[in-house]
Amino acid sequence: MEVAVDVGHYAAEPGVISASGVPEFEYNLALARDVKTELEKAGVDVRLIGERGDYAVLHHRTRDARGADFFVSIHHDSVRERLLPQADRFAGFSLFISRANPYPEKSLACASSIGARMRESGFTPSRYHADPVIGESRPFADEANGVHYYDNLAVAGRSAPMASVLFEAGVIVNREEERRMRDPAVRARIATAVASGVRDCLTREK
Repeated sequence: MEVAVDVGHYAAEPGVISASGVPEFEYNLALARDVKTELEKAGVDVRLIGERGDYAVLHHRTRDARGADFFVSIHHDSVRERLLPQADRFAGFSLFISRANPYPEKSLACASSIGARMRESGFTPSRYHADPVIGESRPFADEANGVHYYDNLAVAGRSAPMASVLFEAGVIVNREEERRMRDPAVRARIATAVASGVRDCLTREK
């Protein structure tokens, strides 16, 4: 069993800038490394993608993950620019899958499994992305566990030769949520939940 853990964004385009001015890529890298550690503790082989910050072409990530049983891309969330002055209103994790992926049922099952483990660990799904007015109108695939459809998502779509999920751990433009994401103990809980969800899903598939 092998899982590809993708570090979202890269050095030249490091993603959202957090409330305290830290590039998202730094948060993604720290969490991806912790997820890798937790998966390896569970006996899962891990391929870490993008840790050097040099993956500028999105489909190269899934190309270089070919042969893995599952692909999870690690991110931290933001809100639309016009909502940044109100960013402290928004919090929670989100998961995204694409119906264009060759394995949509497995992608959904694994996303739901991760979301369920996150909830068991005390984390709350965000509802921001499903809102047609303030968010992005991404419909829920599994509302209880925070899973959305995002069919044009590059790393989770048709370019991925395996089941794939994009995971947003928390909203780092929210000052309090960023403080939580910066806490090694919180990050460890998230990494354990993600790794447990992935392991549960892939074990059921066997």
